[in-house]
This record gives sequence, C-alpha cells and structure tokens, in this order.
Amino acid sequence: MSNQLITNYKKGINSFIYAVCGSGKTEIVLNVISYAIQCGEKVGFAVPRRDVAIELWERFKQILKWNKITLVCGGYHEKLDGDLVCLTTHQLFRYERYFDLLIMDEVDAFPYAGNETLHHFFEKSLKGRYILMSATITPELKQQIKKDGTDILELFTRFHKHPLPVPECITSNIIFLYYILIKELRKFIRLGKQVFVFCPTIAICEKVFAILRIFIKGGTYVHSKRNEREVVINDFKNGKYKYLVTTAVLERGVTVKGLQVIVFQANHNVYNQYSLIQIAGRAGRKKEAPEGRVIFLATKINSEIEDCISTIIQSNFNMQKLFQ
Repeated sequence: MSNQLITNYKKGINSFIYAVCGSGKTEIVLNVISYAIQCGEKVGFAVPRRDVAIELWERFKQILKWNKITLVCGGYHEKLDGDLVCLTTHQLFRYERYFDLLIMDEVDAFPYAGNETLHHFFEKSLKGRYILMSATITPELKQQIKKDGTDILELFTRFHKHPLPVPECITSNIIFLYYILIKELRKFIRLGKQVFVFCPTIAICEKVFAILRIFIKGGTYVHSKRNEREVVINDFKNGKYKYLVTTAVLERGVTVKGLQVIVFQANHNVYNQYSLIQIAGRAGRKKEAPEGRVIFLATKINSEIEDCISTIIQSNFNMQKLFQ
C-alpha cells in the first residue's frame, strides 16, 4: 500500500486509505511524505483535533529529524512554513493553494465531518493532491469518494497482525451498571492494566468519576472543557494514573500499551457504530501488548452496538482470509 500511494501521487491520483484501527496509517504514509519532501514539495498532515496534531508533530520530529516539521493549531501558530506541517483542520484557512500533498486523517470525525466551512478550507489549501484516511467509512462517504475518482485502498490488518478486540456487551439497569463498572475496573487494575472508561457526555463523565473515586483510587478524568487536559493525558501515558474517565476526546489517535476499554452507557444516542468502532480500537494497539478487552455497559443492546460488533467481526474475518 505504501508503494501504491507513491505511484498514485506521481500519477496525480488522490487516495483514500480505509484501514482498521491500529493498522498503522501514519506509518503507511511515511514513504510518500518523504518522497514529496525530497522533491521539494510542501506536505500537510491535518487532523480534526488539537491533541492528535500535537502527538503527530512529536512523532514526526523524531522520524524526520533532518526536515523542518511545523505544528499549527490553537496556541501554536507563530511559524506556519515547513517541509511538513502538522495542523488541525481549522488552521487550513491560513494556507491558500499551498500544499502539494495534503494528508487528512479522521475525515469522518467531528468537527470536520459535515462542516462545509472546514471542507472549504481543505479545498482552498490544496495545490496538488490529497490522501484521506479513516478506520470507519459510511456508505455515503464511500459513494462520494468513488464519484470523485479517488483510489480507495483497503487494509484489514493491524500492523502487528493480531485481530481487533471484539467488544463484550453487558446489559442491566443503570444502577447495576455502576456496580459492574466498579467490579470490572477493579479486575483490570489488579492485573496491572490501565483503563479508559468512556462516557457519552461531560456531565456523565464527571458523575462517573465522582462515584469511582470513592471506591477506586488512582484515577482521574478528562473532557474537552477540562483545563490542562494534555498534561492529564501525558501523565496517564506515563503511568501516573490507573484509569482515566473520558469523553470522546480520546476516541481517536491515542495509543497506550496494555490499555483496556470500558464504555459506560454504550447505547447512549451520542454513540453510533463508527464512534464505537473507534473507541474499541484503542485497545490492543501496541505490538508488545496486542490483545485487550473492550466492554460495553448498556441498559440495552441497540442497532449501533450490533453493527459495531458485526463490523469488527467481519474485519477480523477478512484479515484471516488474507493469511490463509
């Protein structure tokens, strides 16, 4: 796939990478990024969320040590020029016909998805070709991509060749779900595992943490309105906390070794099958710890949960066929 991206770029063909969570999409585009830079061309790597842009910038600085890697997002826009610019989609308005190659990850994610203004920024900043990426693709998006003549490249395997974790679903009334949450969280912590506890809203996130902290020490919470959330996330990655109660701010672009995932109120209308797939994809991402558990706690199983699980099972089946 990496070579195909370079071929497409040379031929002036746009690409869409449809790859499962943890497949290593960033690594897949490294060669085409390096090729474009060597040709003296300007490359952009855009993502919807600031946290992910910062993490990408840090990674690319280590990989492309001899190139100028620039970060442009909220709080970082003093320098705009670079061989590779890592930026949020909101910052694309600063660039007009600038990027010879623009890579856009998480095209189906908030706030980019369905936002006409951000789509306009994207088109306006393009000078050459683009590569779009996502682990989830709606039928409507797939149809539009095909209509645009974009080459769709599919990858059903994680880079470590282990299957995606299939979520386990536990249903009960809301009161008993809190008991199950505490019980399952304690199990993970006894095994020395770190845990993300996903909640559908900020209010539920804070309420769940307020209850959990009474019974289980060593945790904290994060959401879009919490101050210094980057510090909290880094502290979690460095092992300061055993569990992190979070909203969708950590749904994408985060990799933690040995991470386990619990989704509280997984049947909430905030979640659709695509967001649940992304959340499940947080587990088992590291080569040294490729297996992880994902637990959905819900008052009932709805169609979004069913579609999420069936899609993951199908992806694993497609992966198995590749190695037969």
